Amino acid sequence: MFRYTKRLQMDVKPDKPDALFAKKVQDILGGQFGEMTVMMQYLFQGFNCRMPGKYKDMIMDIATEEIAHVEMLSTLVCRLLEGAPSEVTSKAVAANPALAAVIGGMNVQHAIIGGGGALPRDSNGNPWNAGYIVSSGNLLADFRSNVAAEAQSRLNTSRVYNMTDDPGVKATLQFNLARDTYHQQQWLLGIEQLVEDGLSDIIEDSNADVENEEYNHTFLTFTDDSLAGEGRWAQGQSLVGGHELSAAPGGPFTDDTGTLPPPDPKLYATYDGNAGAPKPGNAAGAHLQGAKNVVEKVKDTITGGDES
Repeated sequence: MFRYTKRLQMDVKPDKPDALFAKKVQDILGGQFGEMTVMMQYLFQGFNCRMPGKYKDMIMDIATEEIAHVEMLSTLVCRLLEGAPSEVTSKAVAANPALAAVIGGMNVQHAIIGGGGALPRDSNGNPWNAGYIVSSGNLLADFRSNVAAEAQSRLNTSRVYNMTDDPGVKATLQFNLARDTYHQQQWLLGIEQLVEDGLSDIIEDSNADVENEEYNHTFLTFTDDSLAGEGRWAQGQSLVGGHELSAAPGGPFTDDTGTLPPPDPKLYATYDGNAGAPKPGNAAGAHLQGAKNVVEKVKDTITGGDES
């Protein structure tokens, strides 16, 4: 359950209208790394969290704050659109406010779809997509994703911040930048807390006992004269397992050529067949190969794969 307080979390008071800048704000509102994304990401992580107590409460607290940030940026867009445009180029345009707004720099969708209001879209009008969010049920994996989301969000906000000289807009974005800075620390410290509480190793430990250890401590290079082996990721002790890190060519490590078996004739997939054999390009060849496939399967079933 949520309760709504009829106040913004922080002031949103642009000094003047700016329809073009309102379009830019749409990206840090409804873009891939906008406030809508982190809001929905944290909400679903919180809803799905099976750890009652400090972890679930922390996730839900930040999720609720992100709802406030969506409201702030939506309000900013609306206020930037107030009175836009500042100039009209002809009497004909002056008689049509919507047309005047577009010519004056307003996003067409702000004028036509939003009626001068914010939209759950990015700066190019692409609808916000639920595929942007991560909610895996594994807190370590989720917290790592959250660090990246906040980092990209802060980066995009920084870029937008430098695209305006409006003191009121800058004051709003300064607050958002500060919260993004803290939220990154929050998730990083949350990862430390998970490890301290014994809830996760530094690397996801799912199926760690069955993975191929021969390849879990080697940097594989696929570039001639690569210098990547000079990095810490290829030298010194690994973070897990106590192995010594190293660098090596990236393979191949098998003689498997990836050749696929003949297709089911009824799929009508193109297959060249073996040299000298009927070509499955015609019905006879395809059905012959299909019959061979069936015979081999029956034989394997009867003999258990033992030719003797």
